[in-house]
Amino acid sequence: MYSAIALDLDGTLTNHNKEVTPLTRQALLQAESQGAVLILASGRPTYGIMPVAECLEMSKRGGYILSYNGGKIVDISTGHELYSNHLPHEAVPRIHQYARQHHFALLGYVGSEIVTELPDDPYAQEESRINKMKIRPVTNLLEAIEPQPTKLLLTGEPDKMVRAEAELSEMLKGSMDVYRSAPFFVELVPLGIDKAKSLERLLAHLNLDRADLLAFGDGYNDLSMLRYAGCGVAMANAAPEVRAEADYVTLSNEEDGIAQFLEEKVLSIKY
Repeated sequence: MYSAIALDLDGTLTNHNKEVTPLTRQALLQAESQGAVLILASGRPTYGIMPVAECLEMSKRGGYILSYNGGKIVDISTGHELYSNHLPHEAVPRIHQYARQHHFALLGYVGSEIVTELPDDPYAQEESRINKMKIRPVTNLLEAIEPQPTKLLLTGEPDKMVRAEAELSEMLKGSMDVYRSAPFFVELVPLGIDKAKSLERLLAHLNLDRADLLAFGDGYNDLSMLRYAGCGVAMANAAPEVRAEADYVTLSNEEDGIAQFLEEKVLSIKY
């Protein structure tokens, strides 16, 4: 039995409705009851992860959130922030200017809200749907976002986001990281932040080793986590490069792949 289980959300733990299915929920609750600490590791903001944490009863049973792709670590049962990193202050206006120049939606996060100057952008609407967070239209994003944001999100047509990722990576080289988490999303995060590094920090806090960690993922931003974990499991719907790096490949997120793997390889009592 692994002492900690790290779970990506979208495309891994949740189905196309962004919900945890009853079978997967039951398997994870059993893993919790057998002593495993659940860790929700996602590019989502903290608020957007909380409904999934509540579904898994983590505020009562204990567990951790790695939000913003590892930019923050939160103890769910206490609300205590164990780790936080922020975008460099001087980079934020440059990103804002780039987004305005190219007419891309740039999204920030304030509490339970997404803030943007382009609220009708369809990909901003998708981010709202994924996180169950309302969009608040603003006239100047720089005046509306948190003083020290952990992440900004650029959205647009997939072909344009390929170019934006390359241009922003070059523009911000050495100061922060830029990558696409979906064809229409470009994540803008602090330099060196990824799921593996944050899991390493958390495991040290828990006095656990990487060999104690089981991780599930499907996306490119899960690669470091799957490589780092004692056992890295890719979903059948993962990109080919992600499946190739994993120790195991389970069924897809639509087929209760997490539950299937836990039942066959981990749980000592069948549910």
